[in-house]
Amino acid sequence: MKSRDTLVRLKRFQAEEKRRRIVQLNAIIAEFTRMSNELEREIATEEQRANISDPNHFAYPTYARAARTRRENIIASLNDLRGQLADAEAQFKEASDDLAKAQSQEARDRGAERLIDVVAERRQVEMPLAYRRGA
Repeated sequence: MKSRDTLVRLKRFQAEEKRRRIVQLNAIIAEFTRMSNELEREIATEEQRANISDPNHFAYPTYARAARTRRENIIASLNDLRGQLADAEAQFKEASDDLAKAQSQEARDRGAERLIDVVAERRQVEMPLAYRRGA
């Protein structure tokens, strides 16, 4: 059936799009984690160089303060991305379930079409026999 095939292709596309979104979010999360770790190292280096680790100290290094703020913003973004990832995974599961359902419907329809074809073939075979018997 043409409409079932189209439906399966649509569901497959939607599921693949959700999977791509998950991969993309994982890549962004990995990059943000790397940036956060790098900033943490830079902050530690700057604090060690200045020998001041208290951010409230009046002589705390400006670069360390800016890096700390940036790292906090990245961590907040990471938390948001993790929430988006959880939503994307739920959407992917739903899309995968829809795809499986559409595929099973298509398989069921193919089975029904095959059954109809078998019945039609039997009728074609039986019809000439019936005509021969009647003649």
